[in-house]
Amino acid sequence: MAHIVRFHTLGRPDVLQIEEVPAAIPRTGEVRIQVQAIGLNRADILFRQGKYLEEPDLPSCLGYEAAGVIEAVGKGVTTFHAGDRVSTIPAFSMRQYGVYGDCVVVPANAVTGYPLNLTPTEGAAIWMQYLTGYFVLYELGHLQAGQHVLITAATSSTGCAAIQLTNAMGAIAIATTRKKAKKPNLLEAGAHHVVVTEEEPFVDRVLEITKGKGAEMIYDPVAGPGFMNMGDVVANQGTIVLYGALMPEPTVFPLYAALTKSLRIHVHKIFDFTGNPAMQLPRQEDAFDRGRSYIYDALASETFKPIIDRTFPLTDIAEAHRHMESNRQNGKIVVTV
Repeated sequence: MAHIVRFHTLGRPDVLQIEEVPAAIPRTGEVRIQVQAIGLNRADILFRQGKYLEEPDLPSCLGYEAAGVIEAVGKGVTTFHAGDRVSTIPAFSMRQYGVYGDCVVVPANAVTGYPLNLTPTEGAAIWMQYLTGYFVLYELGHLQAGQHVLITAATSSTGCAAIQLTNAMGAIAIATTRKKAKKPNLLEAGAHHVVVTEEEPFVDRVLEITKGKGAEMIYDPVAGPGFMNMGDVVANQGTIVLYGALMPEPTVFPLYAALTKSLRIHVHKIFDFTGNPAMQLPRQEDAFDRGRSYIYDALASETFKPIIDRTFPLTDIAEAHRHMESNRQNGKIVVTV
């Protein structure tokens, strides 16, 4: 038997239930994993609330990231074998698969090994954050040494990863946070500059840091009315990438700045590169392989180090979701199994 987390109605964290079900048998192209740790993502919260890219098919499982050991493989799977230590990559629909549980089945092409120097807790905290940043900064943005990257909501796991990716390229990370209390965390994470938006004039401060030129790249998961300000702080011919929608209000588009500065503006989701058959998105194989190899090597050499905010046991899955919704975290929230 297996224990999995499902929800039968949309709503608050309390809708999450741990249920005992027969262990699933992997079908063709699938593997079954004995889960040791689960990485939480904002997508999980939105999916549970019915506000994500896809509507849940109730009752629904959820979760993209987990680390564990392969128990069984389905027909046609030759890359992995029982006993392999692996973690999952977001490359599937949560309408079809989910990794919240102690024994889960996922597509084999959404599984990869992770460096031996990482614990399972760290192994569950890498692919969403580092691949998202890699694809945005390197594949879309073509980041160069010495350029400025403005990273909003920077204490999120993807924000912390973006700081490390920026530093690895020799670029300059400008992190933003609303609360002054989080500034030391961002400096410790490697940010060159931190702008506390509740206490400092955002536009003036960024222009001061960049000596009036603006940031060559902006990495933003917030959107909303404040997105208009991005046009004021981005450099001429700069790149703005919007990869989330944390603000519920409509997003205001900086059209005049986009025209006058000849900006490149991308709306990005990780599946644009990793693929998602349910969304009819093919994997970009070459870019995906480059990203996975680069991140694996950087983790193995400890150039990158996932920042873990806090861990919760699986029995406290609802409390883990409440903690993420509080926005108090610095780094990744992980659930241990």
